[in-house]
Formats: sequence, structure tokens, C-alpha cells
Amino acid sequence: MSVISGKQPTADGRYIGRLVLDREAQLNALNLDMIDAMTAVLRDWRHDDSVVAVVLEGAGSRAFCAGGDVVGLISAIATVRAGCGERELGTVPSAAARFFEREYRLDHLLHTFGKPVICVGAGVVMGGGMGLFMAASQRMVTERSRLAMPEVTIALYPDVGGSWFLNRLPPGLGEFIALTGCSLNATDSLWLGLANRFVAEERLNELWPRLQRDSGGAAEVIRELEAESAAQLAGLDSPLRRHQDLIRKLMDQDSLADKVSAILEADTHDAWFIRAQQTLAAGSPLAMAVIHRQLTRCRYSSLAQAFQAELDLSVQLCRFREFAEGVRARLIDKDNTPGWTFASLSEVDPALLNTLFTSPWGLSPLADLK
Repeated sequence: MSVISGKQPTADGRYIGRLVLDREAQLNALNLDMIDAMTAVLRDWRHDDSVVAVVLEGAGSRAFCAGGDVVGLISAIATVRAGCGERELGTVPSAAARFFEREYRLDHLLHTFGKPVICVGAGVVMGGGMGLFMAASQRMVTERSRLAMPEVTIALYPDVGGSWFLNRLPPGLGEFIALTGCSLNATDSLWLGLANRFVAEERLNELWPRLQRDSGGAAEVIRELEAESAAQLAGLDSPLRRHQDLIRKLMDQDSLADKVSAILEADTHDAWFIRAQQTLAAGSPLAMAVIHRQLTRCRYSSLAQAFQAELDLSVQLCRFREFAEGVRARLIDKDNTPGWTFASLSEVDPALLNTLFTSPWGLSPLADLK
């Protein structure tokens, strides 16, 4: 199942739950078996009074979690894609519906867990990894952390609660992050509030010994490690923050097309911003339209409402060819030449867009979330 779980004893006879995503070769990408295993363990620990906190980690040093296993999802929608025309929708792929429902339930469970959840966001934290990370109460980053939601490159959108937490960032920044898939380092992540703790990588091996000595003071342990890591944090750049004024100006437009044009036409020699421009330019125009509309409609949604809206949209996107084509081009064949259905934003079919934002069922499978 690729998840290592266990309860680590503490000095006072209690326990800290430990969950390790163990698919190092795949950058710990989440599959359905992992999601189900984590959910079952967490539900047990939630009601176990001996468990006082939970720590989430990724195996290896390269990534906490690089996202959901979208390559695995392709097998669930391949037959639909084979039978679809360029602008047709197939039936709802049940495997994809199960995956997204259970993934969002796991994220919601962590958000509402009721005990401290510590997530070690070392290395790459993307997509589905961001869903787990943002659900933790203590969100740790290191000098090598790279947070991103680059779903525009595979014709999806920032889900796993992104419709909720990106809407809570300073004006324009959430949509910019979603459209460009830009990479956020520790400093920018802390500034935005996406992360709330910095611990130097060389001190991560001290986390468990200290937690086990002082199980009731997890936050205090992390504060101590953070204070001891101040020098490493002070030396990091903050590219998003440096560009905040420019981004706010670029995003202050009357239409999505104007926003995209403004970003792409910005005259800059900054390597970080140029990479953001390149990612946007290579993204799916349909995904750009979806991102804009989803963030707009969820601006005032609760967390539960955001997950419900995301489930509707994610399943609908799995019915259309664009997602499969993005995954093929970026992650399977890796030719990086996706055949997008629409060549530009102006060509995106409004009727298709409306259909994608229509619920595929009468009552949401996540209607019970509160």
C-alpha cells in the first residue's frame, strides 16, 4: 500500500502517530491504496486517547509528495477518451470518482482532525501533496522545500482544497499561483501563510527524539527547532514577495484573457518570473478558464463546500479528453507537446465550460462533510 504507519511511544507513556508516504521513486505520489490506508489509520487514531499528535512525512529527501497518481488515473478514463470526439463528454469514470472522493475525504479529515497534525514538507510539495500539507496544523518547510500547484500543465486546476486556501491569499496572488504553477520556496510559503514553520533540513533528524521526550508540547518543540534554524531562513530569497506589486498590477484586469496577456507580456529578466510565464504559456487554455471560474465561484465557500464543488468539477474533467492528453504529454510520453482542444482562451467553448461546472449527480457524495 506504500504507506508506513505506526505509533511512536513517548516519555510519558502516550503515543505520536507516524505516517510515511513510501513511494520514493514516484516522489511519494498518492494512489488510492495509500489514501484508503491513511484514512483508516487516521480514523482510528482520532478516537484513540493515547495518540496525542500525528506526523506526516515522505520517504527519501526529494519530496514529501509530488501529487496524486494521475498517471494511474488515466487507465480509468482511457476507454472513455477512446470513444470521445474532440468536444464530446463520455460517461463518468467510476474509478476517477472514487479516487477524488476519497482523496478529498482524507484532506477534510486532516483539516478537522482535532489533534495536532505535523507535516514535514521537505523537498517537493505539489498537487495532492499540497492537499495533505495544507490540512496540517503545523506545516513545516525547509530550505529545499518547493511548493506548487502546476495543474494547468495537465489540464486540471488546483483542487484538494485549493479552491478554498488560494482564495485566502492577498489579492491576485492565488489566481496567479494557479495560472502559472509557480514554485514557492520556504520564505514565500511562510509569507503567504501556506507554511507556518521553518526548520533547517539538518535539524529534521532532531524532530522525533524531541517529540518523544515532550509529547504534550509538539508546538513548543517545533518553535525551538525553528529558532535554531533562523540563520538558514535568513539567507533565502523571496521571489514571489519581490514581485507582489507587479503581480497585483498584472492581475488587476477586467477579464481572464487580459490577465493572461498581461502576465505573458510582462518585461522581465528575472528567472523565477520567466519560468512562471513559460508554464502559463504551455498550459491548457481550457484549464485556465476552469481555474478562473472555479476560484471565482468558491470565493466565499466554506471548506466543505469547496471540496464538494471540486469533486463535481474533477469528475467532469475526467469525462473530457483534455486531462488525459495533458498527462500523456507531460508524464507518460513526456514529449511536452499536448494537443490542446482549444488553441487559445478565445476559442474555449462556453457550452463545454458550462457543462464542466454542472454536477454529475443529484446529491454530492461529499454532502455529509461539515
